[in-house]
Amino acid sequence: MDFNKDTAKKTAELLLQVKAIKLSPQDPFTWASGWKSPIYCDNRITLSYPSVRNFLKEKIAKLVEEKHGKPDAIAGVATGAIAIGVLVAQELGVPFVYVRPEPKKHGRKNQIEGYLESGQNVVVIEDLISTGKSSLEAVKALKEAKATVKGMVAIFSYGFNIATKNFTEHNVELTTLSNYDFLLEQALDSQYISREEMRTLEDWRMAPSEWKQNEEQTP
Repeated sequence: MDFNKDTAKKTAELLLQVKAIKLSPQDPFTWASGWKSPIYCDNRITLSYPSVRNFLKEKIAKLVEEKHGKPDAIAGVATGAIAIGVLVAQELGVPFVYVRPEPKKHGRKNQIEGYLESGQNVVVIEDLISTGKSSLEAVKALKEAKATVKGMVAIFSYGFNIATKNFTEHNVELTTLSNYDFLLEQALDSQYISREEMRTLEDWRMAPSEWKQNEEQTP
């Protein structure tokens, strides 16, 4: 994946600055999956900072046009990418829809909310890519609605090999503003982490599902 290095490092800097990304190698987080992780990312925090959300909106919109041309619509993946997706759609002057993880159980039982015509070119917006599974479920729903999915653009990716494999297998082009490598580079440059902590963070990314799983839990 090609990156604009200035944009990638600036994105990482801003995510660290507003604490949308937290690094804690010595006291790891536990994800919902049960994985132990020295990093936690919640990009929704960026919405509370006008200058940061404007930066992300403008850079994502530019990336969408550079990679895919101006789409007929933008689709956000619920719930994390709804707000940033709306901002990007507004910047591009195109319609917006969002995709639920599954159809509603009542009413019209929609999975895609908003108006989308068959055959329209759509670019999907995500806030964060881990394995890519939920993001690709949204792509599947759009394709079943007969949309033409041109690709996906996200704020940040952990850069897991499984995500690369999943997107390749589903023939979906993924582009992100920044990723884990740029994050570590920026964190080290800004002295947010030490070189020893950087090695811990690099080790985690090599085998995230196994990292610290066998250590005894402190009572």
